[in-house]
Amino acid sequence: MSDSTSARFKQSLGLLDATMLVSGAMIGSGIFIVSADMSRNVGSTGWLLLTWLITGLVTVAAALSYGELAGMMPKAGGQYIYIQRAFGPLLSFVYGWTVFMVIQTGTIAAVAVAFTKFSAVFFPILNPENILVTLGSIKVSVGSLYAITSIILLTFINTKGIQSGKMIQNTFTIAKLVALFGLIVVGLGYGFKSGMLSQNFENAWDASKATSEGGITAIGGMALVMALGVSMIGSLFSSDAWNNVTFIAGEIKDPKRNIPRSLFLGTLIVTVIYLLANLAYLSILPLKGTPDGADVLAKGIQFADYDRVATAAMSVIFSDSAAGIMAALIMISTFGCNNGLILAGARLYYAMAQDGLFLKQASTLNENGVPAKALWLQCLWASLLCLSGTYGELLNYCTFGSLLFYMVTIGGIFVLRRKEPNTERPYKAVGYPLVPILYLVVTFGICLILLIDDKTRFDTGMGLLIAAIGVPVYYFTTRTKKA
Repeated sequence: MSDSTSARFKQSLGLLDATMLVSGAMIGSGIFIVSADMSRNVGSTGWLLLTWLITGLVTVAAALSYGELAGMMPKAGGQYIYIQRAFGPLLSFVYGWTVFMVIQTGTIAAVAVAFTKFSAVFFPILNPENILVTLGSIKVSVGSLYAITSIILLTFINTKGIQSGKMIQNTFTIAKLVALFGLIVVGLGYGFKSGMLSQNFENAWDASKATSEGGITAIGGMALVMALGVSMIGSLFSSDAWNNVTFIAGEIKDPKRNIPRSLFLGTLIVTVIYLLANLAYLSILPLKGTPDGADVLAKGIQFADYDRVATAAMSVIFSDSAAGIMAALIMISTFGCNNGLILAGARLYYAMAQDGLFLKQASTLNENGVPAKALWLQCLWASLLCLSGTYGELLNYCTFGSLLFYMVTIGGIFVLRRKEPNTERPYKAVGYPLVPILYLVVTFGICLILLIDDKTRFDTGMGLLIAAIGVPVYYFTTRTKKA
């Protein structure tokens, strides 16, 4: 059977499947890596854990707010549809454009790079210094080709139907939850015996900034606020992609009820796990260390090799062989995370194409009932992004773009409450209007810090520029469509 625009999605995903997608798309590479950079930025146990806690509360608050919109508009495309209904086609197009150019594809690329980073534990040739070709500012390494191959493989699997994607998502999400649970239990148990956890809580609120050379500078006041904002790039990235479940609303059973429930359950589960995982790290490794330390304890969380904090933690207890096992489990985590991202993202481009605002080919479903051409277009651009920068740069690009449109979408709740007061709302935002307002204030502050800070200004500015370019592209697209 050939592609057909008359084909329809099949509602074959239940609450468990939707919750697995939320938590599975969130738990990727970040929780195993970003605590190193965060620790270098804030330099204290108290501030590190507070950063993760704020991130969790902000994420759950956003999910609770999104539930109202998901119940009102249970359609494929999710957030794109919400913005369109509240603010019109221009802003929704700019969102979709940014998702394709930066947010979704950038996240897919970053997670693929992280998948490669942990694969390099077994295959050192995949480490980033092994460059094959240099083309100007672009460095093509063995690792980048490996990352691209993983994206292509997952895209191919997802063209075979939602059941194929669902099977991988559920299997890999369960595997990563088991891995994290094991890490938490072992880590906390070790910490109570070794005393490392209590040692890390000494002077827990003495903030400092560590350089890659090992220099340390005490920080406070506005410098601390800036450091917290920059640190939250990592924790927010690790907690992102929870909204992907809204993209596949057309394939979820009873979406008016199951999408809001899965958003809350998935984000809450991940928030708790992330806090406990960081406590486990702090139970095994000292927070502070030196870049030239003789072993993992001397390097600490701050300077774990290649920022592989989880791998370093496991090597303390079970030697290097167990660290390899942990790295394998993290590879499973990142692979499963990218499956969810790839599966969901294409549904948004499909919805845009149905409105005539994306490439026409993306508006069709194949014989397996999935938007295969949209999947391959996403694959192509995400693969190119794997060559465009490091994990940190990709993280900065997509995190800022995500936050920007989360604010826009949650602002849409206020707009639609005024424009459509009588519309059925199977679920209403918890704590309205205080919880959504709190989210907007906190997120705006984080975005402002990212635009001001020297470390993130360029990357986040580029993310903002890419979103802005979407405006002329929209007018060009609509004129072409009319012609």
